[in-house]
Amino acid sequence: MVQIEVIGIGLDGATGLTTKTQEIIKKASILIGSSRHLSYFAFHSAQKIRLNNLQQNLDEIAQLIKTQEKIVILTSGDPLFFGLGRLLLEKFPQEKLNFHPHVSSIQFAFNKIKVPWQDAKIISVHGRDGDELSQALKQGIEKIAILTDGNYHPGAIAKLYLSLELPVNYRFWICENLGDNTEKITYFTGAEIAELALLDRDSFAALNVVILIRESLSKDPVYYQKLPLIGIPDTAFCSFRDRPGLITKKEVRTVILGQLALQAKQIVWDIGAGTGSVSIEIARLSPRSQIFAVEKTAIGISLIEKNCQNFQVKNISIISGKAPENLNLLPAPNRIFIGGSGGNLSSILEFCQEKILPQGIVVIALATIENCHEALDWIKGNHWQYSLLQLQISRSASVGSFTRFSPLNPVTIITTNPNF
Repeated sequence: MVQIEVIGIGLDGATGLTTKTQEIIKKASILIGSSRHLSYFAFHSAQKIRLNNLQQNLDEIAQLIKTQEKIVILTSGDPLFFGLGRLLLEKFPQEKLNFHPHVSSIQFAFNKIKVPWQDAKIISVHGRDGDELSQALKQGIEKIAILTDGNYHPGAIAKLYLSLELPVNYRFWICENLGDNTEKITYFTGAEIAELALLDRDSFAALNVVILIRESLSKDPVYYQKLPLIGIPDTAFCSFRDRPGLITKKEVRTVILGQLALQAKQIVWDIGAGTGSVSIEIARLSPRSQIFAVEKTAIGISLIEKNCQNFQVKNISIISGKAPENLNLLPAPNRIFIGGSGGNLSSILEFCQEKILPQGIVVIALATIENCHEALDWIKGNHWQYSLLQLQISRSASVGSFTRFSPLNPVTIITTNPNF
């Protein structure tokens, strides 16, 4: 049976191959590969077929199998790692194919920057859209390795990362021409990513891999002093490590602040405070008010403490525990924001009705239809005045050299006046 030998090869050419694969190539009567791969064997006597029209090339290989020719296909790295091997397996029976992998570019890159990679997320944007990469960035995955192309080159990837406005810092490693004498590895810190985003495709070798390593968010104290009075960037907050996107987004916070109609010297409850982002916005806007940030999770409490320290706000009291059980000892509020209920929404609303001061305002942010129905049923049943806002916000996001809108999750905001 005629076998097709599929051999992975690196930028070091024939010298990087094992003795076994060199012997297989030496016996080949037909060599198939890209111009670069074939150039390593310029003096080989075999017939050479250049891969330039993949479908046509596959049809040609199918005809060659019927002969007794010794066919060798040269491909980059590991043929079965985002390589030609997948297409060959779709076209030809497994028993006709033998694979001989070389070190993959991803494996090479991690070893060059001396970082273990068994837990890395591998993403190819070569000829694909950037949705999978965007999702990985939003999840704050620790290590991301990216196989690039002309559209999603390192500068475009940096631009995409910045456009997502995530509360996550990444170090960028750009690994070019790995294994070649023109090999180049460039490192960009989190503070230098904007500089990387300005570079175009011609600034990098065509053969490059991008490695992103998540780092701890660390800001100079001066950074916090220069933040806007309202509408703090999401990136300024310490967030959940495994869910960095789980934060009340800047645009939503801005609307919530408006709906709360804050005044000086008020008592404000922030129930289900999460990272404390809403509490901190209120504390900065109204430094003479007293804010009680109520959060049941230990990690949430820790994040609120860190964010209070970073922003140097002194008028937030952190209450650890569930609502409404842990609200009894708090002073009666002028304003209440409910960002999370832990499944106790009706009980929380009932408690708030008892405690809120005259002319007080309750603002509720809801992400699910079920919670929205529960809140409205309770509010109507207790004859509260209310108004509704539904926020459907999209932010611009980089897509290679283009820009599109990327939607945030819709949020319904209910603003109520219990005592009217």
